Amino acid sequence: MARLLHWLLLSIGIAVTALPMVVEAAPVLLATHYSGQRDVGNYLISEKLDGVRAVWDGEQLRFRSGKPIAAPQWFIAALPKRALDGELWMGRGTFEAVSAATRRTQPDDAEWQKIRYMIFELPGEAGTFADRAATMTRVVAAANVPWLHEIRQFSVVDRDKLEKRLREVVQAGGEGLMLHRADAPYVAGRSDVLLKMKPWQDAEAVVVGHEAGRGKYAGMLGALRVRAPDGRIFDLGTGFSVAQRQDPPLLGTTVTYRYRGYTAAGYPRFASFLRVRNDTD
Repeated sequence: MARLLHWLLLSIGIAVTALPMVVEAAPVLLATHYSGQRDVGNYLISEKLDGVRAVWDGEQLRFRSGKPIAAPQWFIAALPKRALDGELWMGRGTFEAVSAATRRTQPDDAEWQKIRYMIFELPGEAGTFADRAATMTRVVAAANVPWLHEIRQFSVVDRDKLEKRLREVVQAGGEGLMLHRADAPYVAGRSDVLLKMKPWQDAEAVVVGHEAGRGKYAGMLGALRVRAPDGRIFDLGTGFSVAQRQDPPLLGTTVTYRYRGYTAAGYPRFASFLRVRNDTD
């Protein structure tokens, strides 16, 4: 009923707004953007996987928000009794499929047989990241199940080699690279010990309104009105499929958008909708 009322209003051109929903993320390590750091030889590097973030506490698999993921019992029974952090992943270009699979309240075994848990951290573990990366390799080998893997880490000697690897990954259908300080102890929260490197920048915002479409988008979504963490409100009017315009993210949903730098007023330049971030549920 609420969705029907919402679209009745939207279809006659009435914008719908609401206060933002506050979502508390679990205390995990979050990346900042790569900004031309020259000391790339001090980092271990991996491909940035476009999957669903999942934290395993030794007993329960959860979204970053803390909400449990309804994974099959056979999938979680084989995981080690220690904290892991990683991505549930089906392969490059499969985000929508893995997102749908992990959102189901009743897991579909056929879908989960295609999912791999690709770990990239050991939350709370002592030592440097280089130490933890070596431990992850041993943990995966000991578990010896086909759905648990560590994300392969590698190193480069300079920025030219780093940019070459980024081009190779993107041309092959990947999203980008992650750079983790090899000498860093484990920390939670957003930190520059972990950097993400992509051809564009991305960020997250909360949907606070829907703007009605016009012309060929009449009766559908024209733009999402979103609020960034710093309080700035702006519209995302591009990046949507027709299906997304017909059934857009609900108010209070956290979405990811891409952009290229900022305007003089501090707003993201060329901001475009990328996807719903489903791990905030």
